[in-house]
Amino acid sequence: MGLRVADFQLVNCGTQPYVLEGYPQLSLRDNLNDPVEVAVEHGSAGITTGTPNLDEAPRPVTLAPGQAAFFGMVWRNLVTESATPAVTARIVEVEPRPGAPRLWLRLAAPVDLGNTGKLGLGPWQPLVR
Repeated sequence: MGLRVADFQLVNCGTQPYVLEGYPQLSLRDNLNDPVEVAVEHGSAGITTGTPNLDEAPRPVTLAPGQAAFFGMVWRNLVTESATPAVTARIVEVEPRPGAPRLWLRLAAPVDLGNTGKLGLGPWQPLVR
């Protein structure tokens, strides 16, 4: 089926509360750090069903120092047309909130989109430990 899901965490390493709202801004990059063309959509619609963390309504999350939040991604490694090259990204670029520095996360396992060009993104949620 080629269904893939990944979660990413952000920890407040500062000394002040850090507020996250809605969804992070996200883009993908290939092995050469070049942008990958992908449609980032909120939630899992059109990719799969039954992913409550991805389909919840966004709400503000305030992180005290040391607390963490997470967001999830879902995609399919699906090739639907042999003439269209498959896309693989090794870097997830995340802007946690508007105006915040963009974080580059080099992945051990790639985001292998096949040629669907679609990625589902969940909202920020508090991490409960």
